[in-house]
Amino acid sequence: MTCLLAGQVAGQVSVGDGGGLEAVELAIRTAVLALGGSLLGRLLATDGGYRGPRIDCGAGHRAQFVAYRDKTIATVLGPVTLRRAWYHCARCGHGTAPRDEQLGVAGTSLTPGLRRIIDRAGAAVPFAPASRLLADLAGIEVNAKAVQRAAQADGRATAAAITARAQAIRARALVPLPPSPLPDILYVAIDGTGVPMRPTDTAGRAAKTDRPDGHGATLPDDGRARTREVKLACVFTQTERDDDGYPVRDPDSSSYLASFAPAHEFGPLVAAEARRRGADHIRQLVVLGDGAPWIWNLAGRLLPEATQIVDIYHAREHLHELAATLAFIVPDPQQWLADRLAELDAGNIEAIIAAATADEYPLVGVKATDRDKALTYFRTNTVRMRYGHYRDLGMFIGSGHVEAGCKAVIGQRLKLSGMRWTEPGATGILTLRCQQASGPWDQIWTRPPTQIPAADQALYGT
Repeated sequence: MTCLLAGQVAGQVSVGDGGGLEAVELAIRTAVLALGGSLLGRLLATDGGYRGPRIDCGAGHRAQFVAYRDKTIATVLGPVTLRRAWYHCARCGHGTAPRDEQLGVAGTSLTPGLRRIIDRAGAAVPFAPASRLLADLAGIEVNAKAVQRAAQADGRATAAAITARAQAIRARALVPLPPSPLPDILYVAIDGTGVPMRPTDTAGRAAKTDRPDGHGATLPDDGRARTREVKLACVFTQTERDDDGYPVRDPDSSSYLASFAPAHEFGPLVAAEARRRGADHIRQLVVLGDGAPWIWNLAGRLLPEATQIVDIYHAREHLHELAATLAFIVPDPQQWLADRLAELDAGNIEAIIAAATADEYPLVGVKATDRDKALTYFRTNTVRMRYGHYRDLGMFIGSGHVEAGCKAVIGQRLKLSGMRWTEPGATGILTLRCQQASGPWDQIWTRPPTQIPAADQALYGT
């Protein structure tokens, strides 16, 4: 067989030809794929899927064997023709092929192995470049539309499986094993970012007051919303500190969840993911956020045992805004801000409030309203800003991990120039991106329902 393959390649091209080594490599790959496809076809032909004259149709009736029918399936080795038994149920009026179900190609012409490759490519880059990458790197010809359909469908199915798993975890029907070795602290960092959507997916939603024009300026509000918020959670662990006493995130410990769902639906997903990651066993649970009320409502309701920490960088931004409000009245605005920043780093929020409301800075009218509005952030989050204490405990006090996720997991794929998404399409790609960012693909990739054995589908709610 090896000699035959070598002969076929030699008959097409030689190393001395103008194409050189590259042409030989590609010719060998083409020949090997063709040979592999032939072998796979022969292997599949050993079982034609005949299961007797009648089988259960799946709806409580009996389907009758009709004939053997051919189906061409796309595989990682190229197209392969599958000849399998076809059954028809007169009561239901539809047909079925048991062999398709067994191989995971029922309702699709793509094999599970090829779909996984397509999903990785479609999650990594836009669909047209993904199609070209598949052809160039793997010798697989799949057009951009097929990449889009497969990746988005598998992503949506995976999102549904994750939701079903979360429901099972929260109902205690599925109890995750504790992580081993057991980390010291588990963090749940939560944030949100906008994704550009098609008009049909933003109808009836409030628009922002301004929007970028692509040249560093902003355009006035025209009443049309152009984005939808995606909520993102990054769950990671910490066991050690560095030599300077700063916390160190455990390597490869981050997992991600993203959803367009409202907070009351997103929260249970996050709580279940925290349990899956060991929240019931780890010594300390921490929720990090930017101060948005929905985050703390979620944490208080679903993760009440967690320590809540406002991201210090967002707190500094709010402090700069407060200082700008008072700059016209304090004698030395820069020194006033520096003193307040030191108090913030120490977690002395009461001192910040006292300095901003001191008798020597009497404000009335609009200025007083602006100051009080700025102070509301600090009054509301006082206990979440004890940064000196949290540093002493060796905890993270910044939500940079989830903010980086907003850029890398979401922005680098779904917020490219000219992109406009539907919610189902964006959900599919977001889910695949989160899966891809959560660890080695082979370990975390969740099979869509068409690839889950029937005996296991009840667990995933499929």
